[in-house]
Amino acid sequence: MAYGGYQYETSPRKLQPEYEPKKRKQAKKKIQKTVTQKQAPKKQEKRKLKTEAKMVIYILLGFAILCVISYRNSLINESFNAKESLKQELAVLQKENEQLQVNIENNLNLATIEQAAKEKLGMQKLNNSQKVYVSLPKKDYIEAASEEIIMEEDKTFLDQLKEYFKDLF
Repeated sequence: MAYGGYQYETSPRKLQPEYEPKKRKQAKKKIQKTVTQKQAPKKQEKRKLKTEAKMVIYILLGFAILCVISYRNSLINESFNAKESLKQELAVLQKENEQLQVNIENNLNLATIEQAAKEKLGMQKLNNSQKVYVSLPKKDYIEAASEEIIMEEDKTFLDQLKEYFKDLF
Protein backbone atom coordinates (compact mmCIF):
# COMPACT_ATOMS: atom_id res chain seq x y z
CA MET A 1 0.00 0.00 0.00
CA ALA A 2 2.87 2.28 -0.50
CA TYR A 3 2.11 5.00 -3.01
CA GLY A 4 4.99 6.62 -4.81
CA GLY A 5 7.62 4.69 -2.87
CA TYR A 6 6.48 5.95 0.54
CA GLN A 7 5.93 3.61 3.43
CA TYR A 8 3.26 4.56 5.91
CA GLU A 9 4.04 1.99 8.60
CA THR A 10 6.29 2.60 11.59
CA SER A 11 8.40 -0.52 11.22
CA PRO A 12 11.36 -0.34 8.84
CA ARG A 13 11.73 -2.57 5.83
CA LYS A 14 13.74 -5.74 6.18
CA LEU A 15 16.72 -5.78 3.90
CA GLN A 16 17.94 -8.93 2.28
CA PRO A 17 21.65 -9.67 2.73
CA GLU A 18 23.76 -9.16 -0.38
CA TYR A 19 25.43 -12.50 0.00
CA GLU A 20 24.59 -15.79 1.61
CA PRO A 21 27.14 -17.39 3.91
CA LYS A 22 28.64 -20.58 2.56
CA LYS A 23 27.75 -23.77 4.31
CA ARG A 24 30.57 -26.02 5.44
CA LYS A 25 30.80 -29.53 4.35
CA GLN A 26 29.20 -32.13 6.56
CA ALA A 27 32.03 -34.66 6.16
CA LYS A 28 34.42 -32.77 8.40
CA LYS A 29 31.84 -32.62 11.15
CA LYS A 30 31.27 -36.33 11.01
CA ILE A 31 35.00 -37.03 11.36
CA GLN A 32 35.28 -34.56 14.22
CA LYS A 33 32.24 -36.07 15.90
CA THR A 34 33.74 -39.53 15.88
CA VAL A 35 37.05 -38.24 17.26
CA THR A 36 35.37 -36.04 19.82
CA GLN A 37 32.97 -38.78 20.89
CA LYS A 38 35.93 -40.84 22.02
CA GLN A 39 37.57 -37.91 23.79
CA ALA A 40 34.31 -36.39 25.00
CA PRO A 41 34.18 -38.08 28.42
CA LYS A 42 37.78 -37.06 29.18
CA LYS A 43 37.20 -33.50 28.06
CA GLN A 44 33.96 -33.28 30.02
CA GLU A 45 35.76 -34.53 33.13
CA LYS A 46 38.53 -31.97 32.60
CA ARG A 47 35.97 -29.22 32.12
CA LYS A 48 34.14 -30.25 35.27
CA LEU A 49 37.42 -30.28 37.20
CA LYS A 50 38.33 -26.85 35.85
CA THR A 51 34.95 -25.38 36.75
CA GLU A 52 35.09 -26.95 40.22
CA ALA A 53 38.63 -25.65 40.69
CA LYS A 54 37.52 -22.18 39.61
CA MET A 55 34.61 -22.29 42.04
CA VAL A 56 36.91 -23.32 44.89
CA ILE A 57 39.37 -20.55 44.01
CA TYR A 58 36.56 -17.99 43.89
CA ILE A 59 35.21 -19.14 47.24
CA LEU A 60 38.70 -19.00 48.80
CA LEU A 61 39.29 -15.58 47.28
CA GLY A 62 35.97 -14.31 48.65
CA PHE A 63 36.79 -15.74 52.08
CA ALA A 64 40.22 -14.05 52.03
CA ILE A 65 38.64 -10.72 51.10
CA LEU A 66 36.13 -11.04 53.94
CA CYS A 67 38.96 -11.87 56.36
CA VAL A 68 40.91 -8.80 55.27
CA ILE A 69 37.84 -6.58 55.66
CA SER A 70 37.07 -7.93 59.13
CA TYR A 71 40.73 -7.48 60.18
CA ARG A 72 40.67 -3.90 58.94
CA ASN A 73 37.47 -3.24 60.88
CA SER A 74 38.99 -4.69 64.04
CA LEU A 75 41.99 -2.36 63.65
CA ILE A 76 39.64 0.58 63.21
CA ASN A 77 37.72 -0.42 66.34
CA GLU A 78 40.94 -0.74 68.36
CA SER A 79 42.15 2.69 67.30
CA PHE A 80 38.73 4.21 68.02
CA ASN A 81 38.70 2.67 71.52
CA ALA A 82 42.23 3.95 72.14
CA LYS A 83 41.17 7.43 71.01
CA GLU A 84 38.15 7.39 73.30
CA SER A 85 40.22 6.29 76.31
CA LEU A 86 42.70 9.08 75.59
CA LYS A 87 39.83 11.58 75.44
CA GLN A 88 38.57 10.41 78.83
CA GLU A 89 42.07 10.64 80.29
CA LEU A 90 42.44 14.14 78.87
CA ALA A 91 39.15 15.22 80.46
CA VAL A 92 40.30 13.88 83.86
CA LEU A 93 43.66 15.66 83.55
CA GLN A 94 41.98 18.93 82.56
CA LYS A 95 39.72 18.79 85.64
CA GLU A 96 42.74 18.07 87.82
CA ASN A 97 44.63 20.94 86.23
CA GLU A 98 41.76 23.36 86.87
CA GLN A 99 41.58 22.28 90.52
CA LEU A 100 45.33 22.77 90.93
CA GLN A 101 45.08 26.19 89.28
CA VAL A 102 42.40 27.23 91.79
CA ASN A 103 44.55 25.96 94.68
CA ILE A 104 47.55 27.93 93.38
CA GLU A 105 45.50 31.12 93.11
CA ASN A 106 44.20 30.63 96.66
CA ASN A 107 47.69 29.98 98.02
CA LEU A 108 49.14 33.05 96.28
CA ASN A 109 46.89 35.32 98.31
CA LEU A 110 49.18 37.52 100.48
CA ALA A 111 46.99 37.17 103.54
CA THR A 112 47.18 33.36 103.45
CA ILE A 113 50.96 33.49 102.88
CA GLU A 114 51.44 35.82 105.83
CA GLN A 115 49.22 33.70 108.05
CA ALA A 116 51.07 30.48 107.10
CA ALA A 117 54.43 32.18 107.78
CA LYS A 118 53.32 33.26 111.25
CA GLU A 119 51.68 29.97 112.23
CA LYS A 120 53.86 27.29 110.63
CA LEU A 121 57.26 28.99 110.53
CA GLY A 122 56.95 31.33 113.51
CA MET A 123 57.96 34.39 111.51
CA GLN A 124 57.34 37.98 112.59
CA LYS A 125 57.33 41.36 110.85
CA LEU A 126 60.59 43.32 110.87
CA ASN A 127 61.39 45.82 113.60
CA ASN A 128 63.44 48.98 113.05
CA SER A 129 66.28 47.38 115.01
CA GLN A 130 66.44 44.51 112.51
CA LYS A 131 66.76 46.72 109.45
CA VAL A 132 70.29 47.34 108.09
CA TYR A 133 70.89 49.94 105.39
CA VAL A 134 73.68 49.41 102.84
CA SER A 135 75.13 52.19 100.69
CA LEU A 136 76.16 51.30 97.16
CA PRO A 137 78.23 53.50 94.85
CA LYS A 138 76.33 54.73 91.84
CA LYS A 139 79.04 53.66 89.42
CA ASP A 140 77.80 51.91 86.34
CA TYR A 141 79.42 48.51 85.94
CA ILE A 142 78.33 48.00 82.34
CA GLU A 143 81.02 48.63 79.72
CA ALA A 144 80.16 50.18 76.40
CA ALA A 145 81.09 48.28 73.27
CA SER A 146 84.52 49.40 72.10
CA GLU A 147 84.69 47.36 68.94
CA GLU A 148 82.83 48.27 65.83
CA ILE A 149 81.17 45.41 64.04
CA ILE A 150 81.08 45.57 60.27
CA MET A 151 78.74 43.23 58.49
CA GLU A 152 79.20 42.64 54.80
CA GLU A 153 76.43 41.57 52.54
CA ASP A 154 76.74 38.32 50.64
CA LYS A 155 78.10 39.02 47.22
CA THR A 156 77.15 37.17 44.11
CA PHE A 157 79.65 35.13 42.18
CA LEU A 158 79.91 37.79 39.47
CA ASP A 159 80.62 40.54 42.05
CA GLN A 160 83.37 38.41 43.57
CA LEU A 161 84.93 37.87 40.14
CA LYS A 162 84.88 41.64 39.45
CA GLU A 163 86.65 42.36 42.74
CA TYR A 164 89.22 39.64 42.07
CA PHE A 165 90.08 41.06 38.66
CA LYS A 166 90.19 44.62 40.05
CA ASP A 167 92.74 43.48 42.62
CA LEU A 168 94.86 41.82 39.89
CA PHE A 169 95.02 44.86 37.62
